[in-house]
Order: sequence, then C-alpha cells, then structure tokens
Amino acid sequence: MYQLTLIGWILIGFGMITCIPLLMAQLTILIDPKGQRAKDILIGKGEEWRNETHFKFSYGAAIADWLIFFPIFILAIIGMIVLKPWGYLLLSIAGTIQIYINTILWFTEKKYVYPNLGPWKYYTYFWGNFMYWGVGALIYGILKIAGMITF
Repeated sequence: MYQLTLIGWILIGFGMITCIPLLMAQLTILIDPKGQRAKDILIGKGEEWRNETHFKFSYGAAIADWLIFFPIFILAIIGMIVLKPWGYLLLSIAGTIQIYINTILWFTEKKYVYPNLGPWKYYTYFWGNFMYWGVGALIYGILKIAGMITF
C-alpha cells in the first residue's frame, strides 16, 4: 500500500531540486547574518535589506526552515523510502509548510521581486516551484495515506 512509486520519486526529486538550494542559501544568513554573501545570495548581488523588518523576516524564515521544515522534509523522504505511512504524512506536512510560507511571500515580496525577475523566473524557480511542489506533496500524501491512490 505504501510502495514508493514513480510519482513519489518525482516528488522527492523535485522537492530536493527546489528546496535544497534554498536551504543552502539560508545557511549563509545563519552563519553570518549581516554578511555581504548572505545579502548577495538571498536578495541580489549588491542589494541591501529594505529595512530591519526585511532582514528579520528573512533571518527568522531561515531559522524556521532549518528547525521545522528541513527535518520534516528529510524524515518524509526517509519514511517514504522505508515504505512507512508516516513518511507520507510528513510529506503532506512539508507541502503544507511550503504553501503557507509562499502564500505569505506572494503578498509581502512579489512587488519587490517580480519586476527584477520577470514572469518566467518568478513563476518557476523563485516562487512557483515551491507552491507547485507544496500542492503536489500535500495532495499526494493525503491521498496515499487515505488509500485512495496506489501510484
């Protein structure tokens, strides 16, 4: 029933491609919060934080992702690989976290980020892929746990 299928592997792969680079970028702000490297990676080369709230939000998001999202994400992958139902539950939780934070970012960051990136980058890697993965992970995990799908 909890066999890891092609769709599960696709969600694992897409999740890793989408989330691991962000987690690595966030590690720079955790190591050196006021460093130039963190600013270059997280807000753009040569850019400055808009204000102290912008910095604190980014720093707090990095802490939250490393304390909450990252462990859940890794444990979900492990659980899916060892064919346990809790792996799919954690996958749904990880997906929910991505939907939650990226809904907030849609309203707080889009007006600053979208003009510089354009639609292609914004609706794929910068923002879109996190939402697409989150929705896919949430729905797939719930349906798998409920026994409504076997693929």
